[in-house]
Amino acid sequence: MPAAEQRKQYLVVKDFKGVNTRANRTAISENEFAWLENAQPIGASNLKIIPAQTTVNNSTGSAVVWSSATSTFASCSIGSSDYILSFQSNGAAQYFNIQTATKGTVASASTFSGSGVRIAQWKNDRILIIDPSKGLFTWDGSSVIPIGSVGQIGIISGGTGYTSAPAVAISAPNVAGGVQATAQVSLTGSVVSGISLTNPGTGYTSPPTITLTGGGGSGANVIASLISFATGTVACVVQSGGTGYSSNPTIAFSGGGGSSAAAKAIVVSGVITQIIMTNLGTGYTSNPTVTVTDSTGSGAVVTAVATVDANVDVATFSGRAWVAQGRTVFYSAAGSYNDFITVSAGSVTLTDATLHGNIQALLAANNFLYIYGDDSINVFSDVRVQSNGTTIFTNTNVSASVGTKRISSIFPYFRSVLFMNDYGIYALVGSTTSKISDNLDGTFPLIDFSQPVTASQVLLNNILCAVFNFYYNDPTLGGRWVQAVFFDKKWFFTSQGTIKYLVGAPVNGVPSIYGTDGTSLVKLYQSSTANITSTIRSALWPLGDPIRDKQALKFAVEATLSTSGAFTATIDNEYRSSPPYTLADNTIGWVNTSGATVVWTNNSSITIGWINAGYQLYKSDAQQWGKYLGISLSSNSGGFVVNTLEMEHEMRARF
Repeated sequence: MPAAEQRKQYLVVKDFKGVNTRANRTAISENEFAWLENAQPIGASNLKIIPAQTTVNNSTGSAVVWSSATSTFASCSIGSSDYILSFQSNGAAQYFNIQTATKGTVASASTFSGSGVRIAQWKNDRILIIDPSKGLFTWDGSSVIPIGSVGQIGIISGGTGYTSAPAVAISAPNVAGGVQATAQVSLTGSVVSGISLTNPGTGYTSPPTITLTGGGGSGANVIASLISFATGTVACVVQSGGTGYSSNPTIAFSGGGGSSAAAKAIVVSGVITQIIMTNLGTGYTSNPTVTVTDSTGSGAVVTAVATVDANVDVATFSGRAWVAQGRTVFYSAAGSYNDFITVSAGSVTLTDATLHGNIQALLAANNFLYIYGDDSINVFSDVRVQSNGTTIFTNTNVSASVGTKRISSIFPYFRSVLFMNDYGIYALVGSTTSKISDNLDGTFPLIDFSQPVTASQVLLNNILCAVFNFYYNDPTLGGRWVQAVFFDKKWFFTSQGTIKYLVGAPVNGVPSIYGTDGTSLVKLYQSSTANITSTIRSALWPLGDPIRDKQALKFAVEATLSTSGAFTATIDNEYRSSPPYTLADNTIGWVNTSGATVVWTNNSSITIGWINAGYQLYKSDAQQWGKYLGISLSSNSGGFVVNTLEMEHEMRARF
């Protein structure tokens, strides 16, 4: 006779793992989840509902609302204050001071471009702001100043009769609050032979006037150009100095799509040695043609180079500012954020075949400067100044096949750097890039990468977690913003409302995350008592024998609650879900001997609710069958912990 079928078997799941969307729900392990939303699988019997977002209010209690739509979301620290920054689509920028709970203006409309602005922290006294077309700025908590520093200096005439170095006076910056440039003179015999900048200054929007006085001589005459990272501007390179030139040849620019470029030639012994730009011009989209005209000289060849590549990013590393533009990284002089002209400043252009296209992002972390391409990563390290004053550093390619163009998804996490591209999330540890999002492979095809991707880290339940925010085309709920959260090699999802951008900021030393839908400011993961929608969808369990049908008899959920709470549950098979079961909440109602409800109030006439807090066992009969069975839970309550999922079932026929 055939053996009797086994009756009333049990499954108890409590060693909770994370989400796995890579495999079919019938194939993931019994401790994994097909979906976890707003529930953190901390460990065994500890699946904890995470806190909801809260609106950020200012010091008067009003919600913080940006004046225009956010296009870049950032944070910084200046002095003793931490700021959340909103760079906006109309070119304005605003701040929220976390310590004083005040909102203020960084810059008015049209100061910056409407998108693509990036920042970097310089010490704790200012930030550097790179605009994709308008160049480099600085903000010290009160004033935005264009870097606009003094560039090349040309000596038109060295004068005569100098017995000591004359004093140098450089005119004041064009922008109030800028830093006045300073320089010193060197002599060869009795002639001025060099002007060296001791501070290139900031806030210059046009070349300054340089005046030399004293020193016992006369006749010295010098001019200066500007350093600008603005696009559409022009610089000149002398390819051949020619011969026989007078002291004042004419330099003219034509073509290139722009206007206003102007320059002065510096002539030494009939040879053109320098071209000093007296006006960088605007709007050039290609290199203009340079014509040199002189009544006596000939043979000079001068080429113009237009800045046509947008500024991509700015970073501070090894005591310098680094600016990415096209395939080139510019770096300031040692110890300076505004000196891009003296001997220890410079630039490097990446010619590696591994960099396809232009640089996409910069990140300074872990004693490296990471240079991201779309599918490559280089690192700069070991920055040092040689005896001749020039700077050298190592440039190493650490990834020739994986990079990202999602600039706001890159951030340091412990000793690694995490980043997201269009097909995964990766950790860069040393020189090794590893994919950490295998279990989210089923999610990535549903992400809308035309929307922003932002990321940071946050402390959740005393665990440092990595958070990636993106727009998800949910097959059931439709398009919405969600966050994929990573810790301890596990993933889960959160939904904190419409969060178009998020950014990390320390609050009293605790890693926190702020978000915005574009105009409103919120703080994520803050209220453990507020209602929050959670979804827990288990694996579809084979229950020990995937080829046999099973009949679900009962199911239960163990939970620990600190406030009132209720669940809706379904029992699922490989085809469908059962009608929903409502698992009653833990609110206690009082009735008198007549069956009337007793209402309790305190001495302020406020109604008091009674809660049976602590451990609860929710259980119910179940009506479902299938070769695979699972449980789905949903709730709008906050502040509870799921301890176990349980199912009683019977084995039925094979096939």
